[in-house]
Amino acid sequence: MKLDVKGLAFAGGILWGACMLVIALANFIWPTYGVPFLQAVASVYPGYTGERSLAQVVVGTLYALVDGGIGGGVLGWLYNQLARR
Repeated sequence: MKLDVKGLAFAGGILWGACMLVIALANFIWPTYGVPFLQAVASVYPGYTGERSLAQVVVGTLYALVDGGIGGGVLGWLYNQLARR
């Protein structure tokens, strides 16, 4: 059975983007929520600092959408390659 690589990439991007959006917004509302997670993400995404601002929420969410999409696409492609054998 083959996976739809584009579908998995889209789903991965939406899921990771939504997670990042929820955590960043929660941190925007409650300043201590998710600080270690956001600091870890800030160490990976260039241009994202994890500061409490709406601009950083948008930047982090966009990075997560792209990152999740790439990760989902690679996962689907790799699964299809290994499932052939």
